[in-house]
Amino acid sequence: MALIIAVADPNAADVRAVLERHLAFAREVTPPGHVHALDTGAWSDPDLTFFGARRDGSLLGVGAIRRLDAAHAELKSMHTRAEARGQGVGRAMLDHLLRVAETGGYRRVSLETGTSDAFAAARSLYLRAGFRPCAPFGQYTVNPHSVCMTLTLAGPGAGPRAGAGPGADRV
Repeated sequence: MALIIAVADPNAADVRAVLERHLAFAREVTPPGHVHALDTGAWSDPDLTFFGARRDGSLLGVGAIRRLDAAHAELKSMHTRAEARGQGVGRAMLDHLLRVAETGGYRRVSLETGTSDAFAAARSLYLRAGFRPCAPFGQYTVNPHSVCMTLTLAGPGAGPRAGAGPGADRV
């Protein structure tokens, strides 16, 4: 079965459950005051668009993109359900979000993730996709629990970026 990635309502029961699991995970492995996962109050931000990755109708992962300014977007709420890890869901979601950013005219995409071992797979995924560590942006600060990363995009019409083959919406 193909993996379908499409805009998702964060208040839909299955999407909400994955987002709540993402927040719970972040709280389990990150010291208080350093959790940057979105809570339910932030889900209605008009600059934020959520996506869900489904196979055979079952939600396997989520991700979001937030507009920071006309040229800069942030990735948020990347989470793959435990039983779907290792199946390419996270990479497919990342490729999809980067394609959305490129077609939206963003020139840069950044993110914040944790530094503990619990976030090692996420950091590895982002590095393989071309993200590099950067200075904190937005509300983030220099601290031992967070790393910020950024990727400069080629822009619309410049051809596909490395690692983003055709069919990122349907894998």
